[in-house]
This record gives sequence, C-alpha cells and structure tokens, in this order.
Amino acid sequence: MRFLPIAIAFTCGSLHVQAAEPIDIIVEAARNSWNVPGVAVVIVHGKTESVRGYGVKTLGNAALVTPDTVFPLASCTKAFTTTLLAMLADDGKLSFDDPVRKHFPEFHLSDPHIDALVTLRDLVSHRTGVRGHDLLWYRAPWDEAELFRRMTKLPVDRPFRSSFEYSTLMFLAAGKALTNRAEQPWHDLVRSRIAEPLGMTHTTFSTKDPAFLAADRASGHREQKDGRVRVEPWYEVPIPNPAGSINLPASDLVPWLRFQLANGTHGGKRLVSEEQLTITKSPQTIMPMEGGLKRLNPETVQMSYAMGWIAYDYRGRKVVAHGGMIDGFRIQMTLLPDENLGIALLNNLHDSKMNTALTNSLIDKMLGLPTIDWNAKLLAVVREDAARTAVEVATRNRARRANIAPTLELDRYVGTYEDPAYGTAIITRDKTGLRFEWSTFRTPLEPWQGDTFRTTESFLEDQLVEFRIGKTTPDALRVLGTIFTRAK
Repeated sequence: MRFLPIAIAFTCGSLHVQAAEPIDIIVEAARNSWNVPGVAVVIVHGKTESVRGYGVKTLGNAALVTPDTVFPLASCTKAFTTTLLAMLADDGKLSFDDPVRKHFPEFHLSDPHIDALVTLRDLVSHRTGVRGHDLLWYRAPWDEAELFRRMTKLPVDRPFRSSFEYSTLMFLAAGKALTNRAEQPWHDLVRSRIAEPLGMTHTTFSTKDPAFLAADRASGHREQKDGRVRVEPWYEVPIPNPAGSINLPASDLVPWLRFQLANGTHGGKRLVSEEQLTITKSPQTIMPMEGGLKRLNPETVQMSYAMGWIAYDYRGRKVVAHGGMIDGFRIQMTLLPDENLGIALLNNLHDSKMNTALTNSLIDKMLGLPTIDWNAKLLAVVREDAARTAVEVATRNRARRANIAPTLELDRYVGTYEDPAYGTAIITRDKTGLRFEWSTFRTPLEPWQGDTFRTTESFLEDQLVEFRIGKTTPDALRVLGTIFTRAK
C-alpha cells in the first residue's frame, strides 16, 4: 500500500485523479455496497498519511468530495470536550471526580441520592442511569437554560454507575460545567487550546458561522421508504454546543488523529498530559454486547464506554473509537494506539452501517489481517434487522382492531397535556380530525384502535398516542414513552 503525502493530496485537490490502489478499491466497494453518495477517508499510520475523497457531495451534481469538503462531526465532537476536561484537569481547575454542582450549581437530577453523588466522570461516561431523551435537544425550540431546567425533572431509569445509558444531554451539562470553570465559551476553548495549536484552520462550531456558510460543504442524504436516496437539509446548529456542533473537512482530522495517537503532543509540544488524556480513553461503563450490537461487532469480546470514546477489542487489537450521526450524515473516528493507526470516515448518508464495515476492512488491510467480506457480513445483519422490524410492524398491524371506535367524541380529546420534563403537548381538532403538537413537531392523528391514535406525518410518524380516559374526558396521554397529564 502506497500512501500519498498530504501536501500532494492537497495539491491534487481530490485524489480521484490517482490510479486505483488497494485502499481505493476497498472504499469504492463499500460505497457501492451501501449506496453512499460520497465519503472522505483519512488514514494515518506511523509516518504516513492519506486524505482522499470518493463519490459526490450531492446526488445529481457532479462536484466530487475532496479533502477540503466540510462535514459535520456530530457526536464525534464529544472527544473534543473530554480532551478539554483533561486540559483543565492539568491546569488544576477541575477533576473528573468533582461533583457536577461544584462547577455547575444549577445542575440537578431528580433522584436526590444520585443528585448528591453525580460527578463530571459520570456525565461523560453515560452512567447516570438517565436514558437519552434525545427529543429534548433534537429540533427543540427552547434555549439551553430551559433544557437544563427540564433535565432536573427526568426520571432515573437504570441503576446509577452500573448501567450504560447514552445521553447527549449529560454531555451538554458537562460542557456547561467546564465553560463555567474556565470562564470561557466552549467553542473559544476548543479553538484556542485544540484547533489553533493543531493547525485545524477550517474547523467551525456553528451552522451560522460565516466561515461555515462560505465553505465547500457536502449535502446530507437519507434513504426513503421507497428505497431512493434523497438530499437532506443540514441540521441547523445556530449555537455551538459541546456534544455535537463541530464541522470540518477531512484535512483537519489528520492532526487531530495524530495528536490523539501521540498521547497529547503535537509538533514536539505537549498540549495535555498523557495521564489525563489516557483517562478519557479508559473504560468506565460496560456496554452490554447483545442483540444488534453483538451481531454488528462479531470480532469483539467486550465493549465499554470511556469518555467521549468507546473502548473495545477487534480481532485481538485494542481500539478506541466513536461514531457520529445527524440528519443525512454518518461519521466514524477510530484509533488503534498500539499500531499507531488512525482512521476517520465522513460520509453523507444517514444512519449507514458502511462506516463499521469500511473501518473493519481498512484495519484488516493496514494490519495484514485475514480478509473478511465486511460489506456482505453487515449487510446481512441490516437486512435481518429490517425483516425483523417488518414482521413486528405486521404483527402489530394484524393485532389492530380498527373496528373499535374511539370511546368519546373527538372534541373531548382536545386539550393541553403536560409532563414536568417534556412540557406541554396540545391536541387540537380541524376538519380532518385530531392533531398532535409538541416541541417543533406537528402531525395529524388517525384513529388506530379505541382511544389510541397514530401519528401520520413529520419526524414522529407512526407513533402511537394512547389516551387514558377519566370519568368523562381523557385525563392523560402516553407517547414517546412519556405520560402527559391533562392540564386542569
């Protein structure tokens, strides 16, 4: 395998101009197998490095992905936040085991015993026991202060410090704590302490940043129900956030991967201590290897969440990695520290498993491991899961007794329903029937069975809204795993 120096990659623009090499063949086989419009691939291994673009930025447009095409990092942003925590620990400004309220007094969890014990380490290793509740941040209309107020009302669903519950909300709280302690905005800290020292000159932190708006950007895509892949609008992140707002081109990831593999040094200068940075990559919470997770990772024995990274084994090798996903995009960062190998994939198809298949194939190639057809292997898993889901939906639909009408006149369901954390859900009626409104989501409701209705539009399509009937009117509704009580 011959790697091109990064300077040549930049001079050439897109490496499509190079003759096909083994890595090119592997990438294109994966891209075609998974129907991905475009992907940027970064590989650093020892002293060699490669940054290449494959495919197109936007379906229907001939413009190619290049090393300078901007993608969102989504949740791969989280490792930048934990690196900042490590830097502040070096400065003596905080410890991973500090109580959260030492640096963020307004933070609370609903269980008073857990609330008294929760630390920064707990937040960034997803072990608070509070489930994700992603819709409290995704497309939400409220500001950060209101988000944190709502978080105080969320139930603790799992045992504290002994279960894994991925929560972007907790990372937002950790980011708030570190910015309070540093007395600087999170994005200014990332820029001054990480991006600028590493030479990440095209990294931005908001979709409103003029540099982002002027950048050469990829378009996101999503596969529709009919199997067609269509362009997806960028998810707007107008305000920088420490859980998922970084945008950058593949070229900026070369120094980031090298910095992580070098245990916190860059260009001979130490930016963070090896001790503190190592903590961020050390297992903290065991992730149960069951169901789809195990079938997608058949060469893995144990997987744990560290801090902004997932630590696991792959074919006997130590791996530290993290994925990211936001509307239309799927990202993957992977480090094999003992082999001094780093891989980053930025692709523009939503929720594609290509990133896992391609990462595994690239590791196998770079380390000379026996070849596995990861595209075929993981496509089979995806198809099995899709078939299983189809059976579950069909079973649910067959069990539906559509002839059972709502027990009340439709006007009786109209009203305001409330949950301490999720806020207000509103049921209205127009000439077509009932409508459900919550957060930024608006959707008609169709009668499903009795006092249960089904959402038919928007991001919440095909959710069941179950009304609980009181003496004369509904006194509550259940949707999204949450019970909203009718306001009096």
